[in-house]
Amino acid sequence: MHISEFQELISKKYEERDRARGVPATFMWFIEEVGELATALAAEDKKNKEQEFADVLAWLCTLANISDLDLEKACAKYTTGNSETVK
Repeated sequence: MHISEFQELISKKYEERDRARGVPATFMWFIEEVGELATALAAEDKKNKEQEFADVLAWLCTLANISDLDLEKACAKYTTGNSETVK
């Protein structure tokens, strides 16, 4: 699955509700998921890590959707040799 396909799936399922919530509140949900991922990374439960990575990606897609951004296009800087900011 391409990033754009996943972003579209998230859009179809959640975008109306996400737009109503707005960027600031959605960002807080995203940060909560990042915190859960941080906790999962410190543990030995691989299944939980997978779930938390998926949650973070889904909320990132949500933020991109309600910000009218295409994540796949944004990630192109890493696939086109144009990644000066990558260290």
